[in-house]
Amino acid sequence: MNLVGVSFCKQRCFSSSSTSSSSLPWISPLQFLKANAPKPDPPPETSHTFTESQRKSKFISHEAAINLIKRERDPQRSLEIFNRVSTQKGFSHNSATYGTILHKLAQSKKFWAIDAILRQMTYETCKFHEGIFLNLMKHFSKFSLHDRVLEMFHAIQPIVREKPSLKAISTCLNLLIESNQVDLARDFLLNAKKSLRLRPNTCIFNILVKHHCKNGDLESAFEVVKEMKKSKVSYPNLITYSTLMGSLCESGRLKEAIELFEEMVAKDQILPDFITYNILINGFCREGKVDQARKIMDFMKNNGCSPNLFNYSSLMNGFCKEGRWQEAKEVFIEMKSVGLKPDTIGYTTLINCLCRAARIDDAMELLKAMKEKECQADVVTINVLLGGLCRETRFEDALQMLEKLPYEGVYLNKASYRIVLNSLCQKDEMGKANKLLGLMLDRGFFPHQGTSNEMLIRLCKAGMVDDAVTALFGLAETGFKPEPHCWEFLTEVNCRERKLLFVFVLLDELLIKESGH
Repeated sequence: MNLVGVSFCKQRCFSSSSTSSSSLPWISPLQFLKANAPKPDPPPETSHTFTESQRKSKFISHEAAINLIKRERDPQRSLEIFNRVSTQKGFSHNSATYGTILHKLAQSKKFWAIDAILRQMTYETCKFHEGIFLNLMKHFSKFSLHDRVLEMFHAIQPIVREKPSLKAISTCLNLLIESNQVDLARDFLLNAKKSLRLRPNTCIFNILVKHHCKNGDLESAFEVVKEMKKSKVSYPNLITYSTLMGSLCESGRLKEAIELFEEMVAKDQILPDFITYNILINGFCREGKVDQARKIMDFMKNNGCSPNLFNYSSLMNGFCKEGRWQEAKEVFIEMKSVGLKPDTIGYTTLINCLCRAARIDDAMELLKAMKEKECQADVVTINVLLGGLCRETRFEDALQMLEKLPYEGVYLNKASYRIVLNSLCQKDEMGKANKLLGLMLDRGFFPHQGTSNEMLIRLCKAGMVDDAVTALFGLAETGFKPEPHCWEFLTEVNCRERKLLFVFVLLDELLIKESGH
């Protein structure tokens, strides 16, 4: 079936889709057909388009069209596919194909094209599902287009031809609350009550509870819970109580959190899950009350809820913060004994504890164990180890890790290099620091502005003036500009050593960088 809709001029489409990486001109998503208009020349045959022979020899089904649209990176070509399959005899787009092209366009910020597709959908006879609009609402919220979130909600009824469900209302309200659009959320909720005769359910009330807790307004959160208890259709559930307990723990109100926990279990007969227990374990660990956190886990096991990796990791982290590495290690061993396979977070937690206890060799052995167990160390794990090595002035080991790990498939970030470079400068290991700087610049990582200034001065003080000048030239390529006190020190040292040529060349280089020529 041919699509008929409103076309847009190229200029307008370009202005609304500047993020497109395609070098081809943007075309209208819908074909505007004029009765007497001559047909344009057919497009050249490419691997991305359908040829006449392909259309005759093979019928493209809805499923195949969806797969083609998903695989295509260029949104313009996705639209070509979407339009061309509709020219097949007996083919009509359905909710799935419309949903797929709208998702692709939303990802690429092709908002004018989305509007055109939505207008076309109002004339279609097929049955649409509101999930299309929930997806668009999430995309628009991600781009901070809050008015468009509301537009997508209000488009549900005319296109889906049904009133929005409670899920749609909850999704819209949650997106507005998460984006801190409180006024819009309030107006939306009032209009929903009036126009849709909305009776808020537990999910909607929970969104409001979460909003108040997020803003630290616990009194208002408890007022919402009172309203929930008055209603027969929106009684507080596990999510309600967990949200409140989490906020109480973050505020240090542990006694009230436990009282609420007991009320939930004894009075409302709601059984906690591992997430609820983890809120309490984290809360007590945060306040340095690790032994109480341990008792909560024991209570958890005695009441038929088996701790998971998150619970064990939280408890280990609590012992680590208290410097009780032996007990943290015991929790780690217990975790493995009950059949749980430690993940990267679990290993990293214990490695951090061992590093803080100056047990670097044990931490390094644990890193080897991770590799043997095929548990991939991430950049957090590596940075924890690098920090531990540097605190123990084991710089050769740290530098060796930085040199080799990228070749072993381990990702490093700028913090990895900066941890070691800062430590080398602080310990006046300027030869090693200069070598590391070269490695960093070769790999596209740059030191912090303050570290760069400090390093240049320390190189000069260590008698490595030539190295300081070379380092400055390398840093200047990254856009670095020395602070006045650093520049003054460099020129003074070079002049004192009668290296005036260096000074002139350096000054010329910096002036060129400054002028941009």
